[in-house]
Amino acid sequence: MRNFLDLLELARHLGAVDATLIEVKDIVVRDELAGMCLEPRCDGYGRSLSCPPQVAGPQGFREMMPEYNKALVFKLEVPKEVAFSFERNEVLALIHEIGAEVETAARKMGAIQARAFAGGSCKELFCADYPECRVLDEGKPCRNPHLARPSMSGHGIDVGKLMETAGWPQNSVIAKDGATATFTGLVLLE
Repeated sequence: MRNFLDLLELARHLGAVDATLIEVKDIVVRDELAGMCLEPRCDGYGRSLSCPPQVAGPQGFREMMPEYNKALVFKLEVPKEVAFSFERNEVLALIHEIGAEVETAARKMGAIQARAFAGGSCKELFCADYPECRVLDEGKPCRNPHLARPSMSGHGIDVGKLMETAGWPQNSVIAKDGATATFTGLVLLE
């Protein structure tokens, strides 16, 4: 097994408030969470390669899980006002960026199957100025393959349970004191 401590430090260096390693088998996947992308319809649904229905979904994630041992989970905490404002997209973009950087670093360490997941639609975060997703509509390469990562919720990942498993005290995105909101990402590691 590889020593992934450098990856934890990298996630923190890139802006994560905390990062930890968990067992992949402890990730809770729920079909109904992915269903929420469709009803009520998320703005990202069907608009990018990283969101439903283009992603493998909960069943695909479950099938992928045995290929991995560990998952690096990281979080950002922001003032609650940011979570419910236009600045939210900047936070979600940072989740994608941290996940992508950690994934790349893990592959350089020899974990060649490392795979990051994030929150938020890459279409809204990185290609909002374009009318359509170039991959879906034109069959051309992604404009931001170095940043865009698949949706955690589109794969049915229970973020509240993920945070519990990571040992973080809150089990929802809003802290108990109501002052901050937490956003998470994860990187699967073999």
